[in-house]
Order: sequence, then structure tokens, then C-alpha cells
Amino acid sequence: MASGGSGTNWRRRIEPLARPFIHAWWRISRGLTLGVRGIVQRADGRVVLVRHTYVPGWHLPGGGVEAGEPVLTALRRELAEEAGIAMTGPAVPLGVYSNHRLFRGDHVAVYVVRDWTECETDHDGEIEAVDWFDPSDLPEDTSPATRRRLLEWADAIGPAEEW
Repeated sequence: MASGGSGTNWRRRIEPLARPFIHAWWRISRGLTLGVRGIVQRADGRVVLVRHTYVPGWHLPGGGVEAGEPVLTALRRELAEEAGIAMTGPAVPLGVYSNHRLFRGDHVAVYVVRDWTECETDHDGEIEAVDWFDPSDLPEDTSPATRRRLLEWADAIGPAEEW
């Protein structure tokens, strides 16, 4: 499942330049930010990963939790928008991680989604590709944090606090 939009080239050029200003605004206006990611597995054992148009590598699908938005609502929204995944059952928490790489107030909640079905996506040029991978044979450019979360999920390493 690969996709791309007309905004892809624009996002690759502009978003890296704009991102520091967006993050600075979040630090001033929010003080704390929260993101959410989902580990979704098919019956054949493969997990879904996404490639964004504005940052390199493969990542777990997810994104920011909006002000006033419940975390699970954000997870449902992000999985549907980015990966075409509609949750049909509960999401099980894996962990909440500090993501100090962006700024000290950033955190990411990761959930495991076992019950789901496919749905239409609406990623508006944000997602370059969506694909399913064997967790033991991930693409070389899978993000380090994605690799660590999948190892934690498989009980291959102990839980961490840092993203």
C-alpha cells in the first residue's frame, strides 16, 4: 500500500524549515505535548508502519493529541488517517515515553491494537507510504524508537522511559 499526494514535494521542502517554529509555539502555548502511536498487527504477524512526507524513515502510525482530545480518540483518528486502520476493540497501553529530543515537555503514549478492520484513509499528503512488515525483519531506515517499541512489545527488551 503506497500512496503519495501533490503536497509531498512541498512538505519535504517547507515542513523541516517550519517545524522548529511550530515546536517553539507548542512549548510556549502548551508547556506539555502528548503524542500517540499504535502497534497494529495482522493475522500473519506483520505490523503496519508508515513513511511520512516530512521526516525520513518508517514509523509506527500516530500523531499529536489535540487540546481537550482524549488519548484513545486521538489514537483512533491517527490510525484511520495515516494507515487506514479502524479500531474495533480496546487498545492496550504499552507505555508512555518522554521524548526530550524535540523538547522537555514532549511525551508519547504507545498502545497495542489487536482488534481492527481496514478503513479509508485521509492523510492529505502527510503519508508517503503505508506497508506491513515482519517485526524481526524491518526496513533498514525504520526509526530507532519504532524498533525499540517493537522489541519491548515482543518482550525482547525491558521497558524504557525515553522515546
